[in-house]
Amino acid sequence: MLIPNARDPATLPRLLLMLLALVLLWPGLQLSELNPGVLLEAENRRQMGNFVSAFWPPAHEREFLDLLLEATLQTLAVATVGMAMALLLAVPASLLASRALSLGAASRGGRPGFWSQTLRLPIRGLLVFLRSVPEIVWALLFVRAVGLGPTAGVLAIAITYSGMLGKVYAEIFESVDQRPTHALLQAGSGRLGAFFYGILPSAASELVSYTVYRWECAVRASVVMGFVGAGGLGQQIDLSMRMFAGAEVASMLLTFLVLVFFADQLSRLLRGRLT
Repeated sequence: MLIPNARDPATLPRLLLMLLALVLLWPGLQLSELNPGVLLEAENRRQMGNFVSAFWPPAHEREFLDLLLEATLQTLAVATVGMAMALLLAVPASLLASRALSLGAASRGGRPGFWSQTLRLPIRGLLVFLRSVPEIVWALLFVRAVGLGPTAGVLAIAITYSGMLGKVYAEIFESVDQRPTHALLQAGSGRLGAFFYGILPSAASELVSYTVYRWECAVRASVVMGFVGAGGLGQQIDLSMRMFAGAEVASMLLTFLVLVFFADQLSRLLRGRLT
């Protein structure tokens, strides 16, 4: 039975939290110089209208479509090879950074020792460094080092995503039930054996789900990095925009939308089949 005039005890904390969020948001709005009214000015509306009108009809010449297909395949290749290289570093780094395979934790009921935690700090620091620098910054650096082309994009994704994957993998290993792993370690099993039989069966579905999601993000990132010369669709879009070829830009944007759609559907399919 409902009590009339009953007050929710969480009302005041929620109002205070909302007020705090607004207070913190206001300086951000000022620093970002956000002014949506600029879009409604007559001159800006005219410029945007002229820019968008040049997008129709999309370019569909045979020579351009061949170039578009090559750029699309290159974008997929950059994302896939970059992810594969990231896994080569992320998997061993995550095993070294995780407390799940600690012999000290197995003997102390899940509490790792001081030296065990200290030895993991450099690995965790490396993962923090790798993921703290955005992939587009790495792409800029590698474009300077190896020149224009997809190699810079592959290396940028490999470095940034190895940090992301390594950090999340380590947390996944620590989040599953540790009792089978500790039992195997106490019984004399090697760490790899304890990992494959104690951790991996419980963590496999979450690992696959996150890996597929990151591959989908890598497809988007490979397009963005193309704007700094890392090849693929992004580089072709940048070149066409510099030449004011709106029809070509429209075709490439539509291709990118289709690419992201199929990447999303593929990730859903794989997560459904493998999780």
